[in-house]
Amino acid sequence: MENGSSVSEFVLLGLTNQPELQMPLFVLFLVNHIITVVGNLSLMNLICMNSQLHTPMYFFLFNLSFIDFCYSFVFTPKMLVGFVSERNVISYPGCITQLFFFCFFVNSESYVLTAMAYDRYVAICQPLQYTVLMSPRTCSLLIFGTYFMGFASAMLLTGCMVRLSFCDFNIINHYMCDIFPLLQLSCSNTFANELVSSVAIGTAIVLCSLIILISYGFILFNVIQMSSSKGWSKAMSTCGSHIIMVGLFYGFGILAYVKPKSNESVSQGKFFSVFYTLIVPMINPLIYSLRNKDVKLALKRTLKRITK
Repeated sequence: MENGSSVSEFVLLGLTNQPELQMPLFVLFLVNHIITVVGNLSLMNLICMNSQLHTPMYFFLFNLSFIDFCYSFVFTPKMLVGFVSERNVISYPGCITQLFFFCFFVNSESYVLTAMAYDRYVAICQPLQYTVLMSPRTCSLLIFGTYFMGFASAMLLTGCMVRLSFCDFNIINHYMCDIFPLLQLSCSNTFANELVSSVAIGTAIVLCSLIILISYGFILFNVIQMSSSKGWSKAMSTCGSHIIMVGLFYGFGILAYVKPKSNESVSQGKFFSVFYTLIVPMINPLIYSLRNKDVKLALKRTLKRITK
């Protein structure tokens, strides 16, 4: 992959330049990576092995865990290497590849969370039509749409980045190859890239947030009209985990990208990026396991089959 410029590799500054913090951070994020991989892989296996979880809700949850599982391998291994090496270098092709898969998985996760909100809306507001509206064909189309939108966004954002030239300065003030830190290094005119990136990211956030808010608006209206507290409790228990995940993912995502341009904001961006790139994928399976009765029952049944 040629970029038509003098830069063949980039230096990632990482999270901190303080030597005394490198090893503690290495151990911390290694544990984080192990929990993320084991947690999401376990949840995927649990859903596959238990027919009681073969429903639209868990079909979407399986794909969310699959995305988080793959997502964790995009930049975490390189980040861990950076903590124990004197100079954390990534080649230009490696940087562009990392950027592509980062954009692909983060956009796909955004749309999967949106599909899950629609699924909860149908389950609570249209329960009698749930099996018809959320048929296997509909669920497959929704998931295909999420991956297609993720792929299209990644191709657009990465394609725009490949067009830029990079000159002598090649130090990225981040722990991964992200869009805006790379734009700051380019010696080309980045106005078009900044515009496309802002529009693409902004459209995805607004569109997904709008669908999620409308879905939960209808859910809230429907729940308020329920006469029994049991119905209210059941509705909230099915939505609670999803609301937490949406709040964390979009909250920290917005804080990482919607900010003024300054040196201080770059450091803040790295801090908030840690939450939605490393913390959210780790706690996703924990939240859905600890707060979900179906998952806990399926886990007990699976453990009984294994121990017999």
